[in-house]
Amino acid sequence: MPSLLVVMQILWRVWLEMDDFTIVGCMNRKNMENETIKERFLGTIFGQAVGDALGLSTEFMSKQEVDRFYPNGIEDYSQIVQDDHRRRWQRGDWTDDTDMMLCILDSFVACQKVDILDIARRFKEWMMNGGMGIGRHTYNVMALGDYTSNPQKAAEIIWKMGKKKAAANGAVMRTSVVGLLKDNVANNAENICKLTHYDPRCVGSCVIVSSIIHALVFEDRILDYEDVIGIAKQYDERIVPFVDLAYHEGLDSLCLDDEKSMGYTLRTLGAALWAYWHATSYKEGILKIVLSGGDADTNAAVAGAILGAKFGINQIPDEWRNGLLYASMLHNKVQDLYFYNHRHSRKVSLMTKNGNV
Repeated sequence: MPSLLVVMQILWRVWLEMDDFTIVGCMNRKNMENETIKERFLGTIFGQAVGDALGLSTEFMSKQEVDRFYPNGIEDYSQIVQDDHRRRWQRGDWTDDTDMMLCILDSFVACQKVDILDIARRFKEWMMNGGMGIGRHTYNVMALGDYTSNPQKAAEIIWKMGKKKAAANGAVMRTSVVGLLKDNVANNAENICKLTHYDPRCVGSCVIVSSIIHALVFEDRILDYEDVIGIAKQYDERIVPFVDLAYHEGLDSLCLDDEKSMGYTLRTLGAALWAYWHATSYKEGILKIVLSGGDADTNAAVAGAILGAKFGINQIPDEWRNGLLYASMLHNKVQDLYFYNHRHSRKVSLMTKNGNV
């Protein structure tokens, strides 16, 4: 019979080996989780940029015009017609939607926090340096003299001057990157939206899109109909019918090419929600939205960010990713954001562990 000491030594060694195995297993799972998050980070930003660049092909077209110019659909940037509007951009370039989103991303990385005055300053600088494609409402807000010192007040003034009717999609088009923050997503989405768009329909649109992306990237979770309706009702009941259309009806029900309201934030939100719940791949969702015309670059940019977060970078066609004019620069920016997020998470974790939060 082995002595008690020998038995205890054997059990101790077995426990140590099991513990080492468990630690290795946990590390492997953590590495896999990090790789998935990284793929979805890249998918979100590249998904937006690709949707934006491809959506330019049919921006401001009616469905009939889309059918006339692209009778066989569109598969590549080289097919984009070169009329007076589209020739302002090189094929494979994105528009103001992604430009303004990158202003936010650059601010997050440079400031290592959410600094709305710095974001506003970057918006204004971008506008002063050309701001190609900038929307009329966004321009009017940023053209106010004291915009950079009190941007939300400027946005409120312009909104009230328009009798609180304006609810354009110029904020929801750039909100995807907010969903890649680890915390305070709804609050940050609200504040960044209000830098130019004060209407509650715009704010609600931004919070919904950012929350969807955050849940996909960090929780691998789909927000269902009730989740989205719950967020919508916190901001404006007028959002609800567009959520209903996106969930229960086809894409055509959203009338994306309606001439008088194609830039409405709720049409863009509806298109993105339709893709989120019904598209079976990134490519399918983007092409259906692009071929619907209307404000197609914005609709496809927002939907593209969500689909990229859902399916990951590897499900975006290679020729679309690599065909972006500034693909390498974009990849570097996403890497910077990912590492900022990683450092921020570790800092918060250490503060929590030490009882400083």
